[in-house]
Amino acid sequence: MRMLLYISAALAVMGLAFWAYQENYRTKDALAEVRVLQRDIAEARDTLGILRGEWAYLNRPERLRDLAEINFDLLGLLPMEPQQFGRVDQISYPSVIAPLGLITGAVDTNATLGDAR
Repeated sequence: MRMLLYISAALAVMGLAFWAYQENYRTKDALAEVRVLQRDIAEARDTLGILRGEWAYLNRPERLRDLAEINFDLLGLLPMEPQQFGRVDQISYPSVIAPLGLITGAVDTNATLGDAR
């Protein structure tokens, strides 16, 4: 009986060792994947910073003004003037639409194909 207990304990220890070995490698793989993802995120952030800088550089007002002047014949863009802006009280809002009246009569909802005209 004691021998069966020793054998089952040894098998249990070997099984737990095998499980711990597998978990160790799964953890190492997960950590490696996290490192790769963090590196990819850092590269994406760097690229985004560069693209934002390029966007700001390309949208400089003096550059856009020069492009509008160069392409005036094609685009017809004029510089913005303060007189082009309006005030809120100058906006004409649509008049209030009267609410629909209540349905007081019967409505026929049972139609057949022959009734459609």
